[in-house]
Amino acid sequence: MVQWHGKSKKLSTGGKRNTISRCDKKSSSKGGQETHTKAQEGNKEENRVKKGRGTTTKTAVTSTKFINVLDNGKMIKAEIINVKENDANRLFARSNIATKGAILRIKIDSKEKEAKVTNRPGQDGVINAIVVE
Repeated sequence: MVQWHGKSKKLSTGGKRNTISRCDKKSSSKGGQETHTKAQEGNKEENRVKKGRGTTTKTAVTSTKFINVLDNGKMIKAEIINVKENDANRLFARSNIATKGAILRIKIDSKEKEAKVTNRPGQDGVINAIVVE
């Protein structure tokens, strides 16, 4: 369902607002539902493409098993074990949902390490992270 992020037709006092714009709903004020990127088991990766204004498209990752990690100056593709903590919502860690700033447990060369997500996977199409010591 589409969310509209425009001004209300009512004032805070309860009166009617005299709008300046010629129409109430424009595609520029159209929002959407958030994408919760899950760390899934198996090698299946699911993406969702959302059409934006003009020719813009956004690729959202809905589920993935792999992550791009910057470790000692090298970019490595690593496997996600689970989400350790997520400051956005404590329930996200229990549900294995990764957002920007989440701490993930990953496997690099059969060693477990922790990585912090540096991008917004619901809008970028991939998960990028850096290794946390």
